[in-house]
Amino acid sequence: MSKPIILRHEQWYYLGRKLKEDYPESTFLLRNRMKEQLGFTIREHREDISLKPYACRTSIRLDFYDERKRTFFLLKYSDYITSK
Repeated sequence: MSKPIILRHEQWYYLGRKLKEDYPESTFLLRNRMKEQLGFTIREHREDISLKPYACRTSIRLDFYDERKRTFFLLKYSDYITSK
């Protein structure tokens, strides 16, 4: 498993809209299908940022399972990740 791509929620909003234009909705309904076709799965990650209870920072992580698909994804969608 390669290094995940970490996105803010704003970045994921624009990237998710573009992915749904490019792929059918059935791709996103099943994790196995997403892993086969896109090469990654999506998860929301929460990390504590202070000693206060319930203070956390959330981000979206794209966990890739194939390095070639990760590279292709970055080439194809890097504009949506960096510009927004």
